[in-house]
Amino acid sequence: MKYLLILALALAVIWLWKAHRRSSLAEKARAQNPPPATGKSKTLQTTEVIACDVCAVHLPLNEALTGGRGVYCSEAHRRQAES
Repeated sequence: MKYLLILALALAVIWLWKAHRRSSLAEKARAQNPPPATGKSKTLQTTEVIACDVCAVHLPLNEALTGGRGVYCSEAHRRQAES
């Protein structure tokens, strides 16, 4: 019976130590990574994506080359389509 009480006491001490350790780690994490300010929101910029008329590779519209017959991913594909 004496050993059972010692075991229960040891388990209670370990449980309390882990709970305290867990809460202190959570507080440290909150201090290092504060939540973002609600007044300042980041705006996401979107870019239109199109497909090359020759190979169907998708690329941003601002990187595409336009030709007489469509949009292309490279100068070689533009020449190929227009010849």
